[in-house]
Amino acid sequence: MTNQELVDSLAKTSKDLMLKEPFYGLFLIMLQRKFNNKLETAGVYINGITYNLEINPEFWKTLSSDHRKGLLKHELLHIAFFHLTNYEGLRDAKVRNIAMDLEINQYIDEDWLPPGGMLLSLFPELNLEKKKGTHYYYDELMKASKNKSCPNLNSMLESQGVTIVLSDGNGDETEVNLPQHDWENKDGKPMDEATKKLLNKHTQTLLNELKEQIEKSRGTIPGEICNILDEINYTEPPKFDWRGYLRRFAGGNIKTYTKKTRRKFNKRYEDNPGLKIKYKKHVLVGVDTSGSVSDDELTEFMQEIHHIFKTGAEVTVAHADVAIQKIEKYNPKAEKKIYGRGGTSFDPVMDYYAENTKKYSCLIYLTDGEAPAPSTKANKVLWVLSSKSKETDHLPGVTIKLN
Repeated sequence: MTNQELVDSLAKTSKDLMLKEPFYGLFLIMLQRKFNNKLETAGVYINGITYNLEINPEFWKTLSSDHRKGLLKHELLHIAFFHLTNYEGLRDAKVRNIAMDLEINQYIDEDWLPPGGMLLSLFPELNLEKKKGTHYYYDELMKASKNKSCPNLNSMLESQGVTIVLSDGNGDETEVNLPQHDWENKDGKPMDEATKKLLNKHTQTLLNELKEQIEKSRGTIPGEICNILDEINYTEPPKFDWRGYLRRFAGGNIKTYTKKTRRKFNKRYEDNPGLKIKYKKHVLVGVDTSGSVSDDELTEFMQEIHHIFKTGAEVTVAHADVAIQKIEKYNPKAEKKIYGRGGTSFDPVMDYYAENTKKYSCLIYLTDGEAPAPSTKANKVLWVLSSKSKETDHLPGVTIKLN
């Protein structure tokens, strides 16, 4: 094959995958694809905060059209299952690579799998359950490797090559390609947490965008992807009735929004759209970002702020330790950042709220309660203690504890 023929064959396979499984076909379009003679077979690699798909051209030539589709889907599943970033605790690289391939190959039609793929049937002694996740397979394989109870696994772990001949469990021999994932970094250094977070966020956004595109075209989302999306989009239920509280106690200081709409009749001008009037409460949320508040408590606070926002209120967040570090309008799509981590004083936020009472419907202060009561007093203040904090009654106004 010439270079152009290789490119054309990859384009044709991408189109076939789009027709057979639209989600993975769209997914593939969003990646940069190229051929690379230095690879044994194929792989996906981190490129900045996105991914590249690279394929050995000689290996590609040996595959049937179905096996080419299976190869592409295999690499896409590694990304969708966050295998390139989330492998904490899976220290043995060989066992980890086998476990990852065992997981994702179950979501590919066996007729699409290229010869030598990792299958549960290669380890009949282990009675591995289906579709249980990488960590389950890793743990079971590690147990077997220590007990030397699985001949095929022992051969894989002892092999220094890329391919190995094994029994398939039915008395026949098969040639297996050992997975060669090297995602930790080309320079041998572990991926830093900032890069990992960016990549995870990028992958979550990518999967959600693909879901929206498929749903708009009335296509179906694969079940394995639905499970992943349910997990990454899961939000803890609220630990307090924010809607009821804001309706009963927050009271006035309501912002008025108007929007033109054809659905509403215009009494003055029949041909013009009517005005839709919407009222919103404006809530000031103080977040205690002092050093005494743990990361788990801050995560809990951020979840509750999101639920306050979902009641329809406009939310302004004041990050404060011994001083107000930042005041910002809450944006549910923005990356959550914390400002502060010094000492604790409730006075700065209370002073700011007292000076701006006409602007806000109420103040909700999320804290662990580990500070003296503020000297400033104000109306419509709700103190919200984290679920890990100690009960306290020294704060002025109403105090509740999450959970």
